[in-house]
Amino acid sequence: MKNKVWIFLLLFLLVPLKAQGEYLEPTEIHMERAIVLEVEEGEGTEDIGGMPIKVQYVTLEILSGKFKGKVFDTENHLSNNFAYDISVKEGDKVIVAIEEYEEDHVEVYISDYARQSHIFYLLALFILLILIIGRKKGFKAVVTLTITVLVIIKGVLPLMLRGMNPIPISIVASIFITIITIFIIAGLNTKSIAAIVGTSSGVIIAGLIAYFVGSQVRLTGLSGEEATMLLVLYEGVLDFKGLLFSGIILGALGAIMDVGMSIASSIEEIHNANNNLTKRELFNSGMNVGKDVMGTMTNTLILAYTGSSIPLLLLFMANETSLIKIVNLDIIATEIVRSLSGSIGLVLTIPLTALVSAFLIKRKDLNKQDSV
Repeated sequence: MKNKVWIFLLLFLLVPLKAQGEYLEPTEIHMERAIVLEVEEGEGTEDIGGMPIKVQYVTLEILSGKFKGKVFDTENHLSNNFAYDISVKEGDKVIVAIEEYEEDHVEVYISDYARQSHIFYLLALFILLILIIGRKKGFKAVVTLTITVLVIIKGVLPLMLRGMNPIPISIVASIFITIITIFIIAGLNTKSIAAIVGTSSGVIIAGLIAYFVGSQVRLTGLSGEEATMLLVLYEGVLDFKGLLFSGIILGALGAIMDVGMSIASSIEEIHNANNNLTKRELFNSGMNVGKDVMGTMTNTLILAYTGSSIPLLLLFMANETSLIKIVNLDIIATEIVRSLSGSIGLVLTIPLTALVSAFLIKRKDLNKQDSV
């Protein structure tokens, strides 16, 4: 049933309008916002491809673009599948696909609910809270977040779509994001350098472990429906195993960077309180702080990946699937490798950052003594 729904959706979205036995290509396609003015429920159901389809006859007013203010009538097909159906009522705001054909012929299809307004409100609240609570540091955090998003959207993703190896792209992007973020937040000093070295090392280690283990257990990188659809569109272009491992690298970056910065900051504060501590004592102090951070941050990674898989886990539990079957499924093995690789990289970031931080601080002390 699920496969049939996907086939129906792909045909509905991608196949041009059929007229008199021929397919007509639209000259232009626009995605615009619209409001539902009127809905008339169709009587009974139609049978399309072996699936019962219910029809809503919908009147829409376009709210954006070149057709703003114009009213169109369209049919909205429902397959009684809540995962994919877009059932509408009067007053709903939706996203519509407007297809223009020759001779001023226009077809309008409901594509999805219009969700962007509330998403923008939530984003605005998030930024406002960062600025109110963080003030100057909060502003810097917003700047680094913007840079991170731009690096991924304008750099990482386009390069991957060109068929370039996603693993080195993700490693370089992760190091670049780490350097920019920490320098903007903390400035150029021994603390930031130690955090950058520790974070970059942890991310690279996480990626290498994921690559090695993923190759050994033969992960395909095609465990998700999105990857399967990409395979249809970009077969022979994209490296799906590489996409999987690059996702692990980028997914672990945030938590690893947090740990690296926390350890470096703690060691610097301890040194400022007592600059007579030796390199070993500073290292041990950083490790003690890291042990406290480690428990909560590893939970963060594990829970983040588990939370995204709750429906799947419930499905296994409801069907009483055996543990050996669950663990060996590609989709589950992928999530296990993803979460454990990131957690290992996070754990190893603690001693690496502590070691580099203690070394740089004591070397700075020696340079001060020599200059005196």
